[in-house]
Amino acid sequence: MARGRVTIREVAVRAGVSTATASRALSGNHPVPAATRARVVRAARELDYVANAHARALVGGGRKMAAVVVRQVTSPFYAQVAEGVEAEAADRGWLCVVGATGGDPQREMDFVRLMREEGARLVILVGGVVEDDAYRSRVAQYAQALDASGARLVLCGRPAPDPGIPALVVEFDNEAGARAITGYLLSAGHRRIVFLGGLPGNTALDARVAGYRAALAEHGLPPEAAHVVDCGLGRPAGLRAMTELLKGRREFTAVFAGDDMVAAGALRAIAEAALSVPDDISVVGYNDIPLAEDFNPPLTTVRTPAEELGRAAVRIALRDAASAAGRHHLLGTHIVVRRSVGPPRGAL
Repeated sequence: MARGRVTIREVAVRAGVSTATASRALSGNHPVPAATRARVVRAARELDYVANAHARALVGGGRKMAAVVVRQVTSPFYAQVAEGVEAEAADRGWLCVVGATGGDPQREMDFVRLMREEGARLVILVGGVVEDDAYRSRVAQYAQALDASGARLVLCGRPAPDPGIPALVVEFDNEAGARAITGYLLSAGHRRIVFLGGLPGNTALDARVAGYRAALAEHGLPPEAAHVVDCGLGRPAGLRAMTELLKGRREFTAVFAGDDMVAAGALRAIAEAALSVPDDISVVGYNDIPLAEDFNPPLTTVRTPAEELGRAAVRIALRDAASAAGRHHLLGTHIVVRRSVGPPRGAL
């Protein structure tokens, strides 16, 4: 069972000072000897004390505030998830704070701690991650610390490393979506399909690669038929990787891009090589960002409910406030057919 919020009195006892002195030392607004301040700060860190006068002053503990933490705010997918969180929070009269980490674990940790100090009731971490020991330890620490302060951790589009930690998981079925879009290419006659955008260890992309491989197997193709290019995500990555692929003998007829921005880069590279989509190469993406229908040609892709993912993270967390530990909610995906897929012309 998670312990309650550590009090200033406990910090004072640990530091060997009065409660008033401990409070003054941590506020930074009153003269306190440097050695005393250092001792109090050390005690606060050892006890994981969070000074939060705002939260203590509110009945129920914590502001009506949801914090959403994303890798980057310029990504259309992350922006849509954040918009969903903000919209659902606003519908309930809550505030929403958005933070970007640039993929830096330390920045993520600092933001989670800041939101805990500010009394956010929900902290929502968005997007796939590399699930290693450091990540598992970090998320367990987040979940326990937030739970101890009466807040809730929501993992949005990323898995909980331990089903026993006090966190809620809301994600969409990446593997099923990837299997469906690969099956669509196979049904169009393609057998040499490149997956462009792998990032080993990233939970979202690993699931998409698994779905891609499963679809190939379901259609009777051997394991060696799979061709995964580990270039990561983003338009520049797609452009570079596709340009390299087109330098050699083209032994593929279709490309499954790890997300729509990778697809955008791939489309650019194909055009620069004086080739046509879908006449020469078919291309599909993932996420169905708003710009996908304006690509040239409009992109066939997997629609992930990005805004609904954000809304659901807030809605389910508040609905299941008493029993979030171990809960896992999976949202569906579907294919959006546009004009970037045609029958294979054959390898050149």
